[in-house]
Amino acid sequence: MARNRTQDKAPELSREAVLRFVADNPGRATKRDIAKAFGVKGDDRVALKDILAELQSEGLLGGTRKRFVRPGGLPPVAVLEIRRRDTEGGLIAEPADWDEDEQGERPQLPVRQEAGKGPAAGLGERILAHIDEAEDGTRSARVIRVLQKSNKLALGVFRAAEHGGGRIEPVERKQNEVLIRPGDENGAKDGDLVEVDTGRQRRIGLPIGRVVEVVASGRSERAISTIALHVHGIPHVFPEAVLQEAKASRSRKLSEKREDWRTLPLVTIDPADAKDHDDAVHAEPDPDESNPGGMILTVAIADVAAYVRPGTKLDAEARLRGNSVYFPDRVVPMLPEVISNDLCSLKDGVDRPAFAVRMVIGKDGLKRGHSFHRIRMKSHERIAYEQAQAAIDDLPNEVSPAIRDEVLRPLYEAYGLLSAARDKRGPLALDLPERKLKLDSAGRVERVVVPPRLNAHRLIEEFMILANVAAAETLEQKRQALIYRVHDSPSLARLESLRDFLRTIEISLAKSGALRPSHFNGILTQVKDTEHESLVNEVVLRSQSQAVYQPDNIGHFGLNLARYAHFTSPIRRYADLIVHRALITALDLGDDGLSKEDEASLVDTAEEISRAERRAMAAERDTVDRLIAHYLADQVGEDFEGRITGVTKAGLFVALPTYGADGFVPISTLGNEYFRYDEAAHSLVGERSGHGYRLGDPVSVRLVNILPLAGSMQFEMLTEPRKLPKGSGSFHKTATRSRKTKRAAAMAGQKKTRRKR
Repeated sequence: MARNRTQDKAPELSREAVLRFVADNPGRATKRDIAKAFGVKGDDRVALKDILAELQSEGLLGGTRKRFVRPGGLPPVAVLEIRRRDTEGGLIAEPADWDEDEQGERPQLPVRQEAGKGPAAGLGERILAHIDEAEDGTRSARVIRVLQKSNKLALGVFRAAEHGGGRIEPVERKQNEVLIRPGDENGAKDGDLVEVDTGRQRRIGLPIGRVVEVVASGRSERAISTIALHVHGIPHVFPEAVLQEAKASRSRKLSEKREDWRTLPLVTIDPADAKDHDDAVHAEPDPDESNPGGMILTVAIADVAAYVRPGTKLDAEARLRGNSVYFPDRVVPMLPEVISNDLCSLKDGVDRPAFAVRMVIGKDGLKRGHSFHRIRMKSHERIAYEQAQAAIDDLPNEVSPAIRDEVLRPLYEAYGLLSAARDKRGPLALDLPERKLKLDSAGRVERVVVPPRLNAHRLIEEFMILANVAAAETLEQKRQALIYRVHDSPSLARLESLRDFLRTIEISLAKSGALRPSHFNGILTQVKDTEHESLVNEVVLRSQSQAVYQPDNIGHFGLNLARYAHFTSPIRRYADLIVHRALITALDLGDDGLSKEDEASLVDTAEEISRAERRAMAAERDTVDRLIAHYLADQVGEDFEGRITGVTKAGLFVALPTYGADGFVPISTLGNEYFRYDEAAHSLVGERSGHGYRLGDPVSVRLVNILPLAGSMQFEMLTEPRKLPKGSGSFHKTATRSRKTKRAAAMAGQKKTRRKR
């Protein structure tokens, strides 16, 4: 077939055509590209050169021969530098290579991270970004990846000097103080939390810096958690576009296909201070004669998928955050308040859309069957954990007799069945008390408490676990892709380390065959109510793998379950929202299910939200450390009773059980002999005496130094090293043999020398 030569004809060369080409091809608009596009050859090259020169002289075209752009124009993908924050805390980037004389005013681009496509970017970093342009002409940058991490920016608290300038007090343990010269304060006041450019170093003395940004007032009651937000790069300010989408959700019409379950007396059981309620429960005896003694258990979950749709800015922000972050003084939510605390919160007496699973339980506590439903519900009562337990225990409470007898008692009956089945299943049963900080009105620690573990807590946990299992089973049966919550068995290296440790307290761990949680539970039972109980629980916990999200199922070792997925908390976890959407798609329950694009990116999504979870855990832990350090700041020189919770080559970590925080004892301060690290025995052993300190040992320490903003405490050991149990002190034996060997070698060397003489 002959080619259509008309189609091969190059467009006519003109000023307007050149400008149109440059605008349409910002990433490939060199002089050579333009010449090729217009078929310029021979004498026409002079005409093209004249056109380009005219357009540049008139200010209609910018750039150089290497790349022409429209004034203010940017390629679709560009290298940017993040220079500052806007008034809402958002990051603002500028092009890394920009000539204002030729290209006009330097563009200022709000930075948006594309969830799942790279790490969070921070101030001072160089990024590769996709430039998005909205219909109104406004542009923003979506992060593809961070090209160069900032090593010149640090976070700290500004301490003003009397005659201007000052110093930066570090908020991280490995960070040094920075000197700020007069004129470089950038408006910072004494006590402000600031970001500092530490690029100017000196051979002698402190590094010199300048304040780049005032992050928060150091006098604010939220300053401590603000430090964690910035150190760990946690998104905490919702973009205006996301807030507008959330507000617009109020007018969203819900499907009329929902089943009406508003007469079912579902209730929420939550902490007394909970602001959002994402699950409600109900139980009743199964009327089916083939299931004598069985129960029908219903778990209803907030239908977040009805309001947070795939492909929206609201969804992208939720995925970027991954989960809500909980600090003692505030919560950084995954979703805007209008969604989390209002539209999707199962408030009592208010109609709400929900996703419910109805489960049939046998007398043996095993699930016989289940079904999922999108419903319209109304919570009949909001009950705190303590109130529910008091009502069941016939203690003074505010629960009505009708709710107690008709709702709570059947729930506890269902829990009794599930609890017995759980005991037979044998999940990992670690006993590690959880401490909670109680703050005063100024955000300071008032006291540290260990909340009691009630059956009301365990009841909700068991119900949620069963609902999560039902979700995973349904999606597997329907061959629908999903994100599992998986927990791998301990690695061989960790198991061997655990065996080495257990030998030191004369406990064995089987080597042959695959280990199950019951093997660890047997060990925990052996040390129950003994001096080793706390220690062994801690070491067994450290031997375990970390639970993560992933599309491929390997089961959940800790819960001893073959399949498990998070379904019950979509307000605060993005993984649960993905599972909701997967169920909607698999069961054909609406048009707001899992999109093909989302399904194709499940691997990236799982990795991203797993990282977000680890980031949140680290930020929460650091904030507790800083709050406790502030609480104890005026007690330097005081003595405390503690327990060794970490043993390293550098020294000992000692936790103060009363406060739930720990400090460090440097190995150089331990005594008058050389201590060696015995990794297998989790101990430091004196080379001469064989006495030492071991993980889990109770000790007395003195607080000698504290850095409140860094959450760092240093202790002096008051307890003398003790004789370690049989099996410990392997380094002492090795060192003794080594000294004997050296002496023998020295003597042999002297004999040889005499013979040579």
